[in-house]
Parts: sequence; C-alpha cells; structure tokens
Amino acid sequence: MKKSVFLIVSVFSFLFFTQSAKADEPNLKNIRKQLRLAINDSKTTDSLYKSLNEVKNRPAIIDGFIAGLQALKAKHAWNPYSKIKYLKNCEKTFQKAIEADPHNIEIRFMRFSIEDSVPGFLGFNKNLHTDSEEIIAQLDKKNYGTADKVLTIEIIKYLANSRRCTPAQIAELNKNLAVLK
Repeated sequence: MKKSVFLIVSVFSFLFFTQSAKADEPNLKNIRKQLRLAINDSKTTDSLYKSLNEVKNRPAIIDGFIAGLQALKAKHAWNPYSKIKYLKNCEKTFQKAIEADPHNIEIRFMRFSIEDSVPGFLGFNKNLHTDSEEIIAQLDKKNYGTADKVLTIEIIKYLANSRRCTPAQIAELNKNLAVLK
C-alpha cells in the first residue's frame, strides 16, 4: 500500500481521552492526535484500537476512527492475508459508522482517503464517488459535523488534489474553501 494511504490520519490532530465535557465522552481532538502517532507506530495503533473498542454506546465517529485504525493495522501487518482481513473489517466498520451518521464529513473523508490510496485492484474503492459527492453536499450546507475548521479545510484540500473530483466539484470545493479562510 502507498504510504499516503494513511494520509487521512495525518489530517487528524490531537490525543485520546482527557477531560471532556462528560466524563465518559471521548475527546475527539485527543483521539486524532493518537491517530497521527499511530501512522508509524503499530503499538499506538493497537493501544488506541483496544481503547476505542472498549467505549460503550459508541457514537458513529468512534466507529469511524476504529475503521481507520483497522486500515492502519493493515498497514502495519506483514502477512498479506492479515492485511486483506483488516481492510475487509475496515470496510464493514465504515459502513456501520456511515449508516449511523450518513452526513458526517469526517467519517466520509476517512473512508474516502483510505479508498483513494489503497491499490484499486484490491477492490476497496467502491465508495469514492458517493463519499466525495456527500462531502461536497454537506460542505455546501455548512454541515461540518464533528470536523472543526482546520480539519474541514484539510478535507477540502485533500479532495481537490485527489484527482477523483470533476472540474465542477473542484470549483465547488474551492468556493467552500474561500468561505472558510
């Protein structure tokens, strides 16, 4: 897999569960920071994966993060069978997250960026068009979901540079980017 497969996670910024508004509520900024560290550290990947799986009554975004971690587990695995198994689990977990929160651009972006980077012959790129369209539709509505301004800008830039969007979509993305800056 390309190293950029997990550029998705590098977009996310900050650590895991530190004091959030509610004691049991995960701190998304902290999780994003841990995800960034997990890109190059299989122990961080495994630790964060285990911690997130222990969250009870998980919101869809946590399932999205788990799916991203499953993709990282594929990256870190040496056995080709394990890599494919993790990617299949990643695909199922993303589907669950998106069914629970279909308009969340952060979840859609995580799936888009993984599918964009995984080699096409593996067949894990079925949702690129759907995800890019949904992300753009939500950006037009200014519905950023769990994404903050910095992440939203990174999502727009990634999509515009992905070579997966039409010229009309790129123009729409640039219009949304101008509004955010």
